Amino acid sequence: MSYKRPHFVREESWRYKRVKESWRSPRGKTSRVRRSKQGWPPVVKIGYARPKAIRGAHPSGLKEIMVWRPKDLEGVDPKTQAVRIAHTVGERKRVDILDQAKKANIRVLNPGPKKEPEVTPEVTTTEPTPTPEPTALPEPTAEAAAGGTTEAVTEETGPQVEPKETETTKEPPKKRKASKKTKEKRAKK
Repeated sequence: MSYKRPHFVREESWRYKRVKESWRSPRGKTSRVRRSKQGWPPVVKIGYARPKAIRGAHPSGLKEIMVWRPKDLEGVDPKTQAVRIAHTVGERKRVDILDQAKKANIRVLNPGPKKEPEVTPEVTTTEPTPTPEPTALPEPTAEAAAGGTTEAVTEETGPQVEPKETETTKEPPKKRKASKKTKEKRAKK
């Protein structure tokens, strides 16, 4: 039941970024689109209208009916009409509408996301596994104590190097003050 019609674009929208594609009627005196020149995009005309039988219908061929509450489903014919739930309807009322629509065999165009049932995680009471005791670290060698880095070896991770701590910490460089000459030049401006 779909009806193919051309894609109407605004004149010069392909040439300038500032001109969007949304359709505007061409009004120019020499406009080629207005004069329907061959090779130029088509103009919106009454001849492109859909047949009356399918005008305003959903692509499925059913006529759309807006629904706000479950009571609105009473006069709906499931053979020729489909239901669209309004966006302002809350979750509780939406569930009621969906239940009644399912019973009456009415198609809902926007049923919403299917929520999975909430599962509470099972709490198991098991004893914690004992953690192995850490192995003793070897004492630092004379070279490491004299001035480098201390190297610690563990069975699990391998050699680890610890950086040497320094007493002085580096501070970020301070901004220099402008000289008298630059201050004078700025004052003249």
